[in-house]
Amino acid sequence: MRNMLFILVAILCAMNIQAQKVFSVRYASQADIKVFVEKYESMADLAVYKVDYENRAVINNGQWFFVDYESEADKKIFFVDYASQADVTIFFTKYINRAGWKKKEKIHLFY
Repeated sequence: MRNMLFILVAILCAMNIQAQKVFSVRYASQADIKVFVEKYESMADLAVYKVDYENRAVINNGQWFFVDYESEADKKIFFVDYASQADVTIFFTKYINRAGWKKKEKIHLFY
């Protein structure tokens, strides 16, 4: 019974360490990172899954929680109109297991 409880606690803790808190700003000059949303996952640097709860917002693996206030965010992002204007390109995925870096050369931008 104790082993089962330990395993359950370990799984719940692991689930809580899975995302980053982001805030979408109005102007490019306010952003830490400029992002462009691609139509196809294969063209993106990062596949992003939007999580529903803030407590899942901790590490840099493509799982994002959009916060209501700038001060709560790990990163401030600005959505640009063209890929050439972006620091990183993303694709919003419907499945949590698809989230993550596709091209890791830009991973440092989110640390």
